[in-house]
Amino acid sequence: MTRPLIALAAMFLGACSTPSAVAPTTNTDPNALKPVSAFTNISNRSQRSAAYFVEAGRVLQHPRCLNCHPVERAPTQGDDLHAHVPHIVSGGEGHGLPALHCNTCHQAQNVETQLPFGTMPGHSHWSLAPVSMAWQGKSLAEICEQVKDPARNGGRTLAQIYEHMAKDSLVGWAWHPGTNRTAAPGTQDQLGALLQAWIDTGAACPAP
Repeated sequence: MTRPLIALAAMFLGACSTPSAVAPTTNTDPNALKPVSAFTNISNRSQRSAAYFVEAGRVLQHPRCLNCHPVERAPTQGDDLHAHVPHIVSGGEGHGLPALHCNTCHQAQNVETQLPFGTMPGHSHWSLAPVSMAWQGKSLAEICEQVKDPARNGGRTLAQIYEHMAKDSLVGWAWHPGTNRTAAPGTQDQLGALLQAWIDTGAACPAP
């Protein structure tokens, strides 16, 4: 057999090889969230519940969420959580002081035009999270205990917490933050699935 024929034979055999000879593809996206099914191998119900929250916590502790959940009643900006420019404080309702409400600058949607200080994020309900849900600087275990405690989460049930995080369009902005901002991990639907699984398994919190 001549060399050209040998090469053609090799190509033919490669094309007809069994699927087991092909390396499986894996999701290597570092910004992906693990699905609920990834935790079924954890037999202990409480440990599995805590693991769901740890994965959901990748969203809760992402800068897109932390910037609007500060303990100090002033928003932060960027992936490094630097001070908001200009300096803003929450005011009584989390919408800024009367002379400079959030919607003075933040419109109903992102403004992608390059401004002197960058592009402008936007949503019709742009505001700081209430003080009851301030968690910037807290550990994930502390956030978990706060989120599920009606005395510290604004009187919300776990079902209401799920509804807010899984359905609210302001939370959903974190996955559509506009130019030059990293989106929160995964999708809002995936976050919702993790939180529902966490609730269904007892809403256990990770160890401190």
